[in-house]
Amino acid sequence: MQTFLDLPPGPPGAGCRAAILGVPYDCGIHPFRVGSREGPAEVRRQSRLLRRFHVSRAERDPLAEMNAVDCGDIPLVAGRPLQAFPAIEAAAGAVLDAGAIPVAIGGDGSVSLPLLRAAAIRHPGLIALHIDAHTDAYEPGEADPLDPSTQFTHAATEGLVDVRHSWHVGIRGFTTQNGIIPRARGLGFGVVTTEDLLRRGFAQTMAEFRDGAGGRPVYLCWDMDIFDPAVAPGVCTPTWGGLSAREGIELMRALAGLNIVAADFNTVSPAQDVNG
Repeated sequence: MQTFLDLPPGPPGAGCRAAILGVPYDCGIHPFRVGSREGPAEVRRQSRLLRRFHVSRAERDPLAEMNAVDCGDIPLVAGRPLQAFPAIEAAAGAVLDAGAIPVAIGGDGSVSLPLLRAAAIRHPGLIALHIDAHTDAYEPGEADPLDPSTQFTHAATEGLVDVRHSWHVGIRGFTTQNGIIPRARGLGFGVVTTEDLLRRGFAQTMAEFRDGAGGRPVYLCWDMDIFDPAVAPGVCTPTWGGLSAREGIELMRALAGLNIVAADFNTVSPAQDVNG
C-alpha cells in the first residue's frame, strides 16, 4: 500500500499520537464535479513530493515524534451515507480509543459529521474550527439530508459541538441560498469571512479563537476550497478569491497552541486537477 509520506502502515499502537485515516467517500450528488472519493489515494500519491524536514525547523521530525502511522482507507461505498457514516465513525473511534489523533483525508465535506460524532463521544465540550469557503450549515433537504452542505447543521442540532465557541473561518463567494451567514450564526456559530480574516490577520484571528477555546478539545475541519482555485483547482466547489498557498501555510501555523483532538482535510477531487 502506498502510505502517506511512507509512514508505517497499520493501526495505531502504543505511543502513537497521530494516524492518517483515508475516507474515500462522496455523496455523488454534485451535478458535474464528482471525484473526491478518490482524494485519499491521490493525496498519498502526491505525498511522494514532500520531505520529512523543513529548512527552518531542521532539528524536528514531527512524524517520528508522533510515531505516526497510516491506517489505510475505510472500505466504503460512495453515495450510501446510512452505511458509510457508521463505518467512518467506528474507524475514527478506534483510532481515538488507541490514544491517537485521527487525521482523516476525505472525501467530500459530509465525512466530517461521522468523524465529529466519534470525537464528541470521547471529548465532551468539543468545539469546531471549520476552515472553508462555505459554512456547510445549510438547511437539510428532504431528498439528501446528509449532503456535504449540512454537516455542521447536524453537528449543532445533535449537540456534538459547543457552537458558542465554534467558528467557520474563510467564508466567501456565491451560494445557492440566501442568508447563509445569518443561518450559521442563528445556530450559534461564529463566522469569519475571508474579508474579515485578511483584514484582522491570521495570527490575530486565531489568537481570538484560541482565547475562546481556553484549552478545550478542538475538531479541525480544513476544506481545500479555502484556497483559491488558481492554487487548488481539484476541489468539489471552487470559489474564487481564496487564499494563496503562502497564506494557507501562514493560517495553519497560526493554529499552534490549540488542543486539536481530531482533524479532517476534505474536498480533494483529483479529477478536476489535470496537473495532478
